[in-house]
Amino acid sequence: MSNTRFDVPVAVKFGSPVQEKVLRTAEDASDFLLNSWPGKRSPKHREALQACHDAIAGSKPVMSARRAFLAVAREAGVTVVAAT
Repeated sequence: MSNTRFDVPVAVKFGSPVQEKVLRTAEDASDFLLNSWPGKRSPKHREALQACHDAIAGSKPVMSARRAFLAVAREAGVTVVAAT
């Protein structure tokens, strides 16, 4: 299995009360999309999930999964900040 760690982790804030979760890998992002996603499951959501799965399988760069996740988060209004 290839390295699926994001160069820069992503912190998401969601829900009520507000929760924060740090996503460090494509697996973390996939899990969040499947189990904690607060928005609707749109075509961008499916694209982000597929990008994560492709990164996990090693068939696409991890950067693509991170970009796809950020795009769907913007669409859904999920607050995202760079994490350390």
